[in-house]
Amino acid sequence: MAQAETHHVLPLPEFDRPVKVLIVVAPYYKDIADQLVAGAQAELDKAGASHELVEVPGALEVPTAISIAWRQSNFDGFVALGCVIRGETTHYDTVCNDSSRALMLMGLEGACIGNGILTVENRAQATARAEAAGQNKGGGAAAAALHLIALSRRFGSEKKDIGFKPLRGEVQIAGEPERPATA
Repeated sequence: MAQAETHHVLPLPEFDRPVKVLIVVAPYYKDIADQLVAGAQAELDKAGASHELVEVPGALEVPTAISIAWRQSNFDGFVALGCVIRGETTHYDTVCNDSSRALMLMGLEGACIGNGILTVENRAQATARAEAAGQNKGGGAAAAALHLIALSRRFGSEKKDIGFKPLRGEVQIAGEPERPATA
């Protein structure tokens, strides 16, 4: 049984610059989601990371929300939270596989994401994994995001303000050098 096993937990990384994390949660099972969020927030607070929270309708929308924020905002990392409980149809498999795959693909592209979307057989399993005082899977996902942020900073280079990505609210257009470059 998993309860009898011991697991090694890495100490939280320390940061010399502020860390900003977005928590994206699907509160379909609100009581479970609230516990996951509490665990994630507590772990981020321990590390001194600032965080914001957004809600989306379901687990399938979590990766999309993270993708939007990753492309259009300045978060260092993300925590994906939600709960999928097996039902009577194959929808469970679709939601579990597609949300996990989307998060993993973004991670392989460089997004620092801790995946705390529970995929369980029943409510009792969800409750055991969500409790902030218990297994604390929300906190574990936050810790994973923090470790990935630390790795990204360790191995990454300083971002420079060059390239073709326009400032927010500004559209760059091609044209003659003497013409305006923005619209």
